[in-house]
Amino acid sequence: MFSYFNYNFSAMRYPHILFILLLFVSVSCKTLMSYTNILKCDFRMESLKNPKVAGIDVTRIKGFSDLSFIQAGKITSSYLSGNIPLDFTLNLEVKNPNTTIARIAQFDWILKIDDVQISTGTNGNEYAIAANDGTVIMPLKISVNLLDIINNETKDALLNFGLNLADASGRPTRVSVQIKPTVYVSSVPITYPGYLTLGTEFGGDN
Repeated sequence: MFSYFNYNFSAMRYPHILFILLLFVSVSCKTLMSYTNILKCDFRMESLKNPKVAGIDVTRIKGFSDLSFIQAGKITSSYLSGNIPLDFTLNLEVKNPNTTIARIAQFDWILKIDDVQISTGTNGNEYAIAANDGTVIMPLKISVNLLDIINNETKDALLNFGLNLADASGRPTRVSVQIKPTVYVSSVPITYPGYLTLGTEFGGDN
């Protein structure tokens, strides 16, 4: 009982100490709320755009037989040179269902085609997602050498690996991605505890 009254007496005698304690609790609560907000954000693969193999747009190419004579020659030349570049942009979308803004400082990512890991990296751009179901597109520009991913395969097999990555509407069909976001919480970067596997729809893998 003596300790209780002594504590309250000290707090009233030194109001600045009480103010500092209340400020610390307030900042801690805001930090926790900001972190919880980003954990509640929803992510998905929105679209896959501009798929190219050796600089050739392969959006509507289903196989080697669909290539023109010039395109086939370009693929063959790339194969013989030891570099068949595969390039595309994978657009990721994030939705913020919270009543306060959410900020992503950066995110690490792992990209796969048919469960074969083709690339990893970090997107260092910062994104602010508006409250109340605001959305933002976060583009990933991918550029890899098919010969570095699949060894000892024929030219046709390597080309086919880079085809049919999206359906007619541009939604990824053979591509999967995992991300680990880093968020700013009270000016301090905090990394998400694990990787998220994204689907093509909000609310889970699809």
